[in-house]
Amino acid sequence: MAVARDTGFTVWLTGLSGAGKTTIGHAVAAELERRGLHVEMLDGDVVRTHLSKGLGYSREDRDTNIERIGWVASRLTRHGAAVVVAAISPYDATRKRARALVSEQGPFVEVWVKAPVEECARRDVKGLYAKAFAGEITQFTGVDDPYEEPTDAEVVADTVALSPGESAALVLAELERLGVVPVAAPATG
Repeated sequence: MAVARDTGFTVWLTGLSGAGKTTIGHAVAAELERRGLHVEMLDGDVVRTHLSKGLGYSREDRDTNIERIGWVASRLTRHGAAVVVAAISPYDATRKRARALVSEQGPFVEVWVKAPVEECARRDVKGLYAKAFAGEITQFTGVDDPYEEPTDAEVVADTVALSPGESAALVLAELERLGVVPVAAPATG
């Protein structure tokens, strides 16, 4: 399916804290900008500070946060932006609602940034997993709150097996396949 180049789209990276969503998202966003697209990055931590301040971590609050991100992504997509979302988005039904909102405006590509909780805990520089395992933090996704693994993601980026660059390349290849980004010119040297 060829899509006009000025059509906006959303890349939605979902996965556990520490899986690599933000790192991959920044790599994808930088490459999209290099290819001449107008890019907006919606990172879950940043959105919680500015758009969803005051929300807690109950299921209802998590759903509200993801629905807000989905709504903003849909508006940006409607206006031709390449939107890169990096948010845990733990619940399948809420991700599907975000997909439906965005899909009314343009393509939606879900990327499951896959890493086991043990690997995410090993990578955790903030020590949040250690606190969650010790019971000092509750409602922590992957520890005492569920993460519902996607069954229909367009891209699965296993960050144990793949580097961030390799994971970003998978996402970009899917966007090229959909025809929403120009194919990268071969490197010359």
